[in-house]
Amino acid sequence: MSRFVDRLRRELNALRPAPKLPPLPALSDCRADTPVPFRCNLCGTLNVVAFGELRRETPSCRRCGSTVRLRSIGHLVARELFGADLALPDLPRRPDLRGVGLSDAKAYAKPLARRLDYENTFFHRAPRLDITAIDDARAGRYDFVIASDVFEHVLAPVSRAFVNARRLLKPAGVFVLTVPFGTEGPTREHFPDLHDWRIEGRGDERVLVNRTADGREQRFPNPCFHGGSGSTLEMRLFSRDDLLRELRDAGFAHARIADEAYLPFGIVWPEPWSTPIVARASA
Repeated sequence: MSRFVDRLRRELNALRPAPKLPPLPALSDCRADTPVPFRCNLCGTLNVVAFGELRRETPSCRRCGSTVRLRSIGHLVARELFGADLALPDLPRRPDLRGVGLSDAKAYAKPLARRLDYENTFFHRAPRLDITAIDDARAGRYDFVIASDVFEHVLAPVSRAFVNARRLLKPAGVFVLTVPFGTEGPTREHFPDLHDWRIEGRGDERVLVNRTADGREQRFPNPCFHGGSGSTLEMRLFSRDDLLRELRDAGFAHARIADEAYLPFGIVWPEPWSTPIVARASA
């Protein structure tokens, strides 16, 4: 009964018009302490936060805790698929639109699954998808693919991941990608000869110990983990130009840096690095 009630509540909420926002400040007038009202496009909640709190990784929705990065993913998927700035709760039900995510955040994975034929996958558990070695049965199945802060953790050569992201897509399918990246210089591979490796020590005393394919031992003190020490190892720091080149080389017909602000959803990118990228497969 509770599942039925929850479903009915969601369907009733979907019929309600989107709440109206108070007047928004002009982006050019915003200072760190300027109050910015916005509607979270993932859960639908109205928020008011200081402009300076709208950061890539700072939670700013009082209900779901979404960040600018997470809201931008939902915004770009909706815009690319429907050509409109729709919040995920307002998307039409389209079971004919199929998408797949790589360890996506629940904040946007759940509302996407309610409106579209979307599956969230994982590297270490079911439903499993290894972007470096995809199952041929998945090739060409998807209208959209999402990889948010995943490719910096993929084992080298990372080019395989870009090629397989393209293989997953139908013609004209869209790839929404975020990774930390810099704006100058080449991509920096932290462990270019990684082969047989392990982590020794604890906390700040951790060391990555690697034995290369030709038998040399390498030791790398203080490797960087995302999500806390001992969580997910950072393999590289991309450069913007190399990211765009990887996408072109993988066969994407078009790729762009999607750094546009959209204050009604609390999305703004004050810095030019680590912004989202959208790439399209050829039609």
